[in-house]
Amino acid sequence: MADPSRQLLARGQKALERADWAAAREAFEDAIAKGAGVAARLGLADALWWLGDADALLEQLEAAYREARCAGRVADVAWSALYIAVCQETLFGNQPAAAGWCARGRRLIEEHGLEGLRSYGALFESMILEDAPEAARHAREAMELGRRAGDADVELCALAQLGEIHIRRGRIREGIELLDEAMAGAIGGEGAHLATLVFASCCMIRGCQDCAEFERARQWLHNSDRFCQRYDCPFLFVGCRTTYGALLFFSGNWPMAERELRLAMLECGQVAPVYFGEVLATLADLRLAQGRERDAQRLLADRQEDPPTAVVRARLQLMRGDLDRAAHIARHWRGALAGKPLVSARLQEVLGETALLRGDHEAAASIGRALVEQGAAGGAVLSAYGRRLIGYAEEDTVASREALESALTSFRQLGMPYEAARSSFGLAQALCETEPRMALLEARTAEASFRALGAQRDADLATALRRRLGDAGCTPGPRVVGELTKREQQVMALLGDGLSNPAIAEHLCISRRTVEHHVSSILDKRGLTNRAEIAAEAVRRDMEASATKNR
Repeated sequence: MADPSRQLLARGQKALERADWAAAREAFEDAIAKGAGVAARLGLADALWWLGDADALLEQLEAAYREARCAGRVADVAWSALYIAVCQETLFGNQPAAAGWCARGRRLIEEHGLEGLRSYGALFESMILEDAPEAARHAREAMELGRRAGDADVELCALAQLGEIHIRRGRIREGIELLDEAMAGAIGGEGAHLATLVFASCCMIRGCQDCAEFERARQWLHNSDRFCQRYDCPFLFVGCRTTYGALLFFSGNWPMAERELRLAMLECGQVAPVYFGEVLATLADLRLAQGRERDAQRLLADRQEDPPTAVVRARLQLMRGDLDRAAHIARHWRGALAGKPLVSARLQEVLGETALLRGDHEAAASIGRALVEQGAAGGAVLSAYGRRLIGYAEEDTVASREALESALTSFRQLGMPYEAARSSFGLAQALCETEPRMALLEARTAEASFRALGAQRDADLATALRRRLGDAGCTPGPRVVGELTKREQQVMALLGDGLSNPAIAEHLCISRRTVEHHVSSILDKRGLTNRAEIAAEAVRRDMEASATKNR
């Protein structure tokens, strides 16, 4: 008579092969009940991984580890340890536990000469190590061992891992090439396991997000659509789902970004609180782009300042006019985040913008030039932010236009529509005095893009600029679309006193170009059309303040 537990094991394995995760779970649970032991627990772990039940998955792996030790099945002990390490890293974000379990698994592999697991040990070590050069060394080892053993799954996963590590180290072109190769092999079915495409996709998403290759990521995700539809979704790691949400935000799909980030937030609460800061930071970034400053602030209210929230906190302070605080945050965190080109570029832009608002155009231009130089090694996003900053800082209209147009083209090529719209708006502002017709076209383009995305505050600013440029087809917008910074309030008061731009520049010890920038910002924020209206509002506000004081 056939052994019932063996039949259940075979049934569970077949269910896994046809991606029927619920049936596999049922078969393996029945096999465990009939005493099948380690093999059934490891099979059940595979099913639970796809079903996203992290707690139950870890429970089964730990039980498999104990039972395998008792039975003297060293290979299963080592594999269980490595499997636990990966789960601790990718599902729970517990790096110390991941490192400990990986070290235990690798020691068993070495002590018992488990050649079949050596490549997996090296691969998982590369995933866990924070030291990029060491991680790269282990990824290369895994790739070579996988190639020798004819294990395409290990080889492709190691290739993807090495690509992501290269990007982290600033070797962006090399990293992208390896990610492309890994994705092609995984989608082409070279591996035997479905998880290979999941792993390669997560490496690709993280790598592309770090260096802002959003259009590339979108194209690869489109190529893997059929896989996603058949197997529900490849973003089964909490960290990967979080990064996917950020990718959707930067690439302009804000409704889907919100959905993925909310799902990630739920998962963080259940299994991986370590990723909570990244989720909150990206949601706050989204809220800020939508013009919901208070909502962004509320999301960060109960959280200490940390790397994930650095950019959005700096931008919040910049919007409030607290230039010292914005610059402090950007300077404090830029070193720790230097391995992430996109984040680094955005922090540098904050420093540049604070310099501009202080009237130091040369300092802003210097930061922009440094970003362009860094981008020459393959970081297109660094160059894009750098050129835009140069465009803001350049006092020569022709040079300003050239830099801003270059930034606009780059952001479009990178697949970053919000940043492209911001560049269009900056270009419109730069051309107001010399080429009003072209400025109007750019303002219309920016406004349409902002409204399509859901960037309400920016759209209102673009509308105000269109009105100021005399656009007859422009519908009236809200009177107040933004709070004035302290410096803008000073400029407004001096305009009310009848001072000219040169006189204001001398009085505040700033450049004339900076005064022009502040005047333009006041016009946009207040929905006004000329300097006379600013002066009139300044006088009115002064009279109201005096009347209130004398009551």
